[in-house]
Amino acid sequence: MANSQTANRPAKQRQESDNMSQQEPMEIGREIVDHLRDYARENPEAAALWCFGIGFVLGWKLKIW
Repeated sequence: MANSQTANRPAKQRQESDNMSQQEPMEIGREIVDHLRDYARENPEAAALWCFGIGFVLGWKLKIW
């Protein structure tokens, strides 16, 4: 038989997606930036390593010579 959690999962996912679609894109962007700032304040070493790694890969792939 169907489990009640599995039966309700699509409805919950639909409700979450409806909530996300009601937010404006600028609000979502601000929330992401706020979250990243909070993460960087709590974990400065990890944030610095992520920035270095992303910069290294982008610099390697976008080199002009």
